[in-house]
Amino acid sequence: MHLIYEDTKEEIIAVQRKAKHQPPHLHQAMELVYVIKGSLELGVGLELYHMEEGDIGLVFPDVIHHYQVFSEKNNEVLYINAPIRIMGMFEELLKRKAPVCPVIRSGKLPSEIYQAIRSMKGTAPKDLWIVQAYLQIILARCIPLLTLTEKSEIGSNNLIYQTVAYISANFQKSFLLEDMAKDLGVSKYVLSRVFSKTFHRNFNQYLNDARLDYAKQRLENTSDPITTICMDSGFDSQRTFNRGFKEKYWLSPSDYRKKLYKDLEKGN
Repeated sequence: MHLIYEDTKEEIIAVQRKAKHQPPHLHQAMELVYVIKGSLELGVGLELYHMEEGDIGLVFPDVIHHYQVFSEKNNEVLYINAPIRIMGMFEELLKRKAPVCPVIRSGKLPSEIYQAIRSMKGTAPKDLWIVQAYLQIILARCIPLLTLTEKSEIGSNNLIYQTVAYISANFQKSFLLEDMAKDLGVSKYVLSRVFSKTFHRNFNQYLNDARLDYAKQRLENTSDPITTICMDSGFDSQRTFNRGFKEKYWLSPSDYRKKLYKDLEKGN
């Protein structure tokens, strides 16, 4: 499911796929994570939360999180990302607060949560308001089950957080390590060590991964032209984009999209 608000171009994206490792990142949207099969580890701050089939995780906006998979089972997960401006009475709370533990066990969740998730997955693009209503129902049922704290209590002021936030907000633009270091008020050498020691890659690798992950999501969830996706993802040329995409995903962007269509046809 990929729905777009025409006035703001904000998106609601629902992706069901095999669970996989995702490095630390954040976004301005709220993310709902639902384990359909198997298990998943959701990391927030210094904590790692184990999730089993039927569990739901709520990641509030601007909270660094990551995913890991330790089980070799058939692990399948549904991710739903939605802008907080559509959350009605919950918008301000989502901006200021964050869960101490973001995972709600299946035994504590009312059945209407799962009904709402199933209904959302089949919603037509013209029925954005229906998805919006379902999301607010989910929050109304889930938030009372969470213990909330101020976002400042979960490391929003440290350099690692600022690094992830900066890349997430600016990866579509052109900038250098020196530019980023200046904006964050640190030396480029300090910032370079953050990338190598925390993320185990250099600045350019981390930035390209952010761009490629975004491009891959657009290929999976839209029919936008590849040239448009390339430019929107922050690449300065189609050639650079194609080369980087193939190195990471073993297929060119066009072949990757073709494979998606073939797999979809087989599934139907």
